[in-house]
Amino acid sequence: MTPEVLTLTEARIGRIRLARPKAIHALTREMCSAMIEALIEWRRYPEVEAVLLDHAEGRGFCAGGDVVMLARSGAGDGAEARAFFHEEYRLNHLLFTYAKPTIAFMDGITMGGGVGISQPCRYRVATENTRFAMPETAIGLFPDVGGGWYLPRLPGRVGRFLALTGARLDGAECLHLGLATHYVPCVLLDDLKARIAAEPQRIEQLLEESSAPPPPARIASNLERIDRLFAADDYEGIIAALEADGGEWAAKELETLRTKSPQACKVSLRLLYDGGLMQDFADEMRQEYAVATRVVQRHDFTEGVRALLVDKDNRPSWSPPTPEDVTDRMIDTIFAPMPPGEEWTPLP
Repeated sequence: MTPEVLTLTEARIGRIRLARPKAIHALTREMCSAMIEALIEWRRYPEVEAVLLDHAEGRGFCAGGDVVMLARSGAGDGAEARAFFHEEYRLNHLLFTYAKPTIAFMDGITMGGGVGISQPCRYRVATENTRFAMPETAIGLFPDVGGGWYLPRLPGRVGRFLALTGARLDGAECLHLGLATHYVPCVLLDDLKARIAAEPQRIEQLLEESSAPPPPARIASNLERIDRLFAADDYEGIIAALEADGGEWAAKELETLRTKSPQACKVSLRLLYDGGLMQDFADEMRQEYAVATRVVQRHDFTEGVRALLVDKDNRPSWSPPTPEDVTDRMIDTIFAPMPPGEEWTPLP
């Protein structure tokens, strides 16, 4: 059987190559474990000076996690889902705290779990093929894998906008917002990777030499609208602002929000608020694990996966059906700390 993630050393770098193209490299627990094992091993070897993450083939870097498995587990005892989240979040934290330079090539689809393994990297390369999103509210989930840390640290209210709507960004927009550190044309990637492997001490210079001016970032013209209309701290306030605006852009985003899980949207707003105040990424992972293990066993996640990914009728029946029906008590229950002995823990 062909491994779904390739880990190898090449010249003076370690390489992690996602190799599950039929699923757009969606992560499994076994893939996360293989990456953790390689990163820990390379940490001990001085001859490995940097780590490069990309995908071996196919049209995307990483489309997320195995959400169908998560929904199946969540409909039962949730044990498999909890094990996956625990391992995936350990990988996210390991990358976030990794001492050696890490470079992620966000070429193609970079969503969900793909965001979780690219954003912790010191260097994040976007291309003309990049399609970045955190679309979890469409399936009753929330932007996890560190989304509660990264999104509130974006300019203005754009993190809230991305979390709630699941809007897709291209490579130029990722660079404009700081989600990417460099913009490199796809045709130059293979040469750039080979040069980094040969001269990892010159990563920054090599990235600059291969970078090209991106096209205009489309989101730039909407940032004022986003800051104004997504300013409210509560979901009902954001809905009210969009309804009152009367403009075409607001109407389009309002229509988008009405397809999302109200519970997931309120969870996402709470996550970004709390995450923006946190000082330690491990605390963020600990909270996201508590939230994730509960959300996957709630109706909206199972229903969202059914409607969008299994039956594909695109007609989820959310419960509760409206933002007003999602109470503060319900959100507090989802965000409660895990019982002693069941919390997420980073790698020793």
